[in-house]
Amino acid sequence: MEEIKKEEEKSLNFIEEIIEEDLRSGKQTSIVTRFPPEPNGYLHIGHATSICLNFGLTKKYPGYTNLRFDDTNPVTEETEYVESIKQDVKWLGVEWKNELYASDYFDQLYQFAIKLIEKGLAYVEDSSSEEIAKMKGTPTEAGKASPYRDRSVQENLDLFQRMKAGEFPDGSKTLRAKIDMASPNMLMRDPLLYRIKHAHHHRTGDKWCIYPMYDFAHGQSDSIEHVTHSICTLEFVPHRELYDWMIEKLEIFPSHQYEFARRNLTYTVMSKRKLLQLVNEKHVSGWDDPRMPTISGLRRRGYTPESIWDFFNRTGIAKRDNIIDVSLLEFCIREHLNKIASRRMVVFDPLKIVITNYDQAEEWLPSENNPEDGQNSTRDVPFSRELYIEREDFMESPPKKFFRLAPGQKVRLKSAYIIQCDDVIKNADGTIAELHCTYLPESKSGSGPGIKVQGTLHWVSVKHAIPLELKLYDRLFKVEDPSNEEGDFKDYINPDSLRIIPHAYAEPSLKEARLNERYQFLRKGYFCLDKESSDDKLVFNQTVTLKDTWAKEQKKN
Repeated sequence: MEEIKKEEEKSLNFIEEIIEEDLRSGKQTSIVTRFPPEPNGYLHIGHATSICLNFGLTKKYPGYTNLRFDDTNPVTEETEYVESIKQDVKWLGVEWKNELYASDYFDQLYQFAIKLIEKGLAYVEDSSSEEIAKMKGTPTEAGKASPYRDRSVQENLDLFQRMKAGEFPDGSKTLRAKIDMASPNMLMRDPLLYRIKHAHHHRTGDKWCIYPMYDFAHGQSDSIEHVTHSICTLEFVPHRELYDWMIEKLEIFPSHQYEFARRNLTYTVMSKRKLLQLVNEKHVSGWDDPRMPTISGLRRRGYTPESIWDFFNRTGIAKRDNIIDVSLLEFCIREHLNKIASRRMVVFDPLKIVITNYDQAEEWLPSENNPEDGQNSTRDVPFSRELYIEREDFMESPPKKFFRLAPGQKVRLKSAYIIQCDDVIKNADGTIAELHCTYLPESKSGSGPGIKVQGTLHWVSVKHAIPLELKLYDRLFKVEDPSNEEGDFKDYINPDSLRIIPHAYAEPSLKEARLNERYQFLRKGYFCLDKESSDDKLVFNQTVTLKDTWAKEQKKN
């Protein structure tokens, strides 16, 4: 038991170690975390890491997690993004205790600002953003005090109230904290607390024309909610000093900030600004394009919540920024889909074969739904005289060790019979029109010992086949880290990231496919029904190939 306990302790990430010590010491009896997205875009795989971390901690330890929208910038935020974020979080299988908004606290934050002014710790600034930037100094040079820094408390209170009343135009005044213009931390050099924005807010309407800056709203919102462990990414390390300063000066609940490494993914971009460019400039069909690293894109592509959690658990929580190979994410979804995906036969590039000695109209043969799920369930697949096989599964003059169909050669049709190719029928231009084959009636699959062959092909009955459109996806970018390459990141978009097969043929059971179901198309890959499907046109998205073909292709190149 002691060895098991030691192993568990080793496996804790550094945030779990902090929480366990807080609980052990009595500093906390339970924990409160939060996931605080800004509703200015769709969530991506990096946000999924934060969701898994924050909600995972309160699954493991006593406490709860809030969903709080950081909606302090009315210009970029929309209700559409709020709803998409809620849908994504729910899809990942977690539930928040409270749904909150920074805008819920606008009145309270305003009073916090008044308190800082009354303490002589904040002042109204008349300088422009350019002038403020010059006053900030450099990392090696102290900043210069604003000429408005020594305004009286009464003058600052009057000006700030008039800012709130809408007397001044955008950009004409700001509220700044009075801290230290010589601080080695540039963020502590009298940071902005409020700015004027005469803009309609998606929740508060036109009530406000001044809005708190992120650094002012964030820590105070955490404190109002009694968040014990405020977890964010490493770029916020310099902000922690200001976070603590605000809480100390306002004498409010002492939330504390902890930072972990952002998780980037190869062959894509994770910046919301860049993702928005891809959408607006029509490089992708939208935020939920299956090539996008957004949660909605991954969901549309056929990824499962279980695969995202597996990815999170395998990559862990680090203190140093890292870039994760997308192949690991693909491995996680393959592992899960292999267990849950129903098997179906779909022919991508059809070549017709005629079984000349088959004299029945048709028969329905049982075929396994998923040999990995332990259910032993089957479906009946129609077999008839005319079938489609993959064109690549036939060669007229095959090399050695070609175990598929060739003149005079035998193969097994999956869950059906062994056939032999007897004749190749060609068109006038010399292309192959169809193959004439014979079958061995005694070789029916599952009927007992018989002739053994080395190749097994999937197939579809011609008269029962239903047409499909297939969308095959590859990496969105040609290079591992497009954001670090020279020039415009969009110059590295992979022109072959989407390939459409307009006329594939499937066994008829796929007529009943549903959006939340996953399929393995035998010998081809994993697929799911796309939301743009209709009764007249079924469209399937490729989730992932059966094997990691990308790595092999790169070695060839």
